[in-house]
Amino acid sequence: MRSKILGTGIYLPERVMTNLDLEKMVETNDQWIYERTGIRARRICNPDGGEFPTDMAERAAWQALEAAKLEPNDIDMIIFASVTPDYKLPNSASVLQQKLGMTNKCTAFDIATACSGFVYGVNMANSFIQTGMAKNVLVVGSEMLSREVNWTDRSICILFGDGCGCAIVGQSVEGEGSEILATHLGADGSGKEFFDQPVGGAVTPIEEHHLKEGTHYMRMKGGEMFKVATRTLADNAKVCLEKAGLSLEDIDWVVPHQANIRIIETTAKLLKLPMEKMIVNIENYGNTSAATVPIAFHEAIVDGRIKRGDIVLFDAFGAGLTFGATLLRY
Repeated sequence: MRSKILGTGIYLPERVMTNLDLEKMVETNDQWIYERTGIRARRICNPDGGEFPTDMAERAAWQALEAAKLEPNDIDMIIFASVTPDYKLPNSASVLQQKLGMTNKCTAFDIATACSGFVYGVNMANSFIQTGMAKNVLVVGSEMLSREVNWTDRSICILFGDGCGCAIVGQSVEGEGSEILATHLGADGSGKEFFDQPVGGAVTPIEEHHLKEGTHYMRMKGGEMFKVATRTLADNAKVCLEKAGLSLEDIDWVVPHQANIRIIETTAKLLKLPMEKMIVNIENYGNTSAATVPIAFHEAIVDGRIKRGDIVLFDAFGAGLTFGATLLRY
């Protein structure tokens, strides 16, 4: 059994935080941020509620269901990718199941592979469908990173934003064309300290002094991440193409993780692909972790760039260090 993308959806928080807004919060400026990252603005969730990760996922899921012409109970598995879930318990996939009014008691679980989360989820959904364990899988990437960013640290607060994207992966009828062609997943734990958040887990629970010191926020070694990211994204593409028996010339579109415009540009050069084939929206949203790939993919479908029959590559890396790619004929 083969699988394909049946429908997509997104939700973006109402509040827009521009680089000019950040100038009032930390010592930085719009030109410095844009030249180094490609980011002009990002979306920020309402901390008072209504835009928590499962709230965003519910709204995005309804769009995807409409596009796929399905009802909630047609979904028999939910994979929720996030490093900022609503709660530690219960998992966000189960909360989303309830918010969508589902009564079929479908499989629902979370994965925490950071920025690779959506790609991990799509590839897992593909495997579940191939083995007959699922028919329609809702894959969600939803993040509220504004909760985990130190807004006094200009090296990291300029990079991240909030948002959600999702896709329904379902069975592909033989001969109809649309299908997932190849997948690739992996991780390299030797780089785990390049991007981490060591305080707040079982090893080091949050205590009062962490809150005062601000040591409970995310930390990143930008230089190390840049070097690993460009090499990883290029390798991901080559592995997927080799598995599918295709070449770089066969790719119509690449939807890369939106971490930094320089990473995307360098990856394109390594692959000898024109930037015109790279779907880029980092200017408007920053890095939304597991949500970047599905948001960019959905927007490119809606605006008419990506059409049915196009060869599309999802390409991502994230803390862990995790990485993955999906090659598909949309």
